[in-house]
Amino acid sequence: MPTLYEQMRADIVTALKARDAATALSLRTADASIQRASMDLSKPIDDALVIGALRKAVKNLADAKVEFERGARADLVLANETEIRLLEKYLPKGIDGARLEALVADAIRESGALSRKEMGKVIGALKTKPEAPLIDFAAASKLIQAKLPQVPGAIGGPADPGRGAGDLNPNKLQ
Repeated sequence: MPTLYEQMRADIVTALKARDAATALSLRTADASIQRASMDLSKPIDDALVIGALRKAVKNLADAKVEFERGARADLVLANETEIRLLEKYLPKGIDGARLEALVADAIRESGALSRKEMGKVIGALKTKPEAPLIDFAAASKLIQAKLPQVPGAIGGPADPGRGAGDLNPNKLQ
């Protein structure tokens, strides 16, 4: 069975033979980002590197799509959506919500984290899991924040009602 990278390279050739310029351009751009990541990290191209580079590309495209929507550029929004769908074909299915919640709960238990201040420990524990390449860490971060209490005594925390984090009036700070 060919690797993800070999499959993508074969799809580039197929797109070129079919004279599908948009697909060929998108896949060549992704190929270049994979090769750049390989050179930057001094690692050979493997499935983990390909998945990482493609996830980054999809995230960048999604961010750009939001900006194009704000600018009312329907043509660019459509082009980005098409490219995102194309690249997502090479990405493994992500972990569903219930499984992610179970992994987060397990990581909190393993790390012994008691507050949001220790979120890094939980993320570190998640990264050691075998499912780590499939985890959407932005969604995991939101789940961790929801499950862990805010640090007591912090500005705007439970022990300090009425003063938000943005309230930096020196007359109130004593």
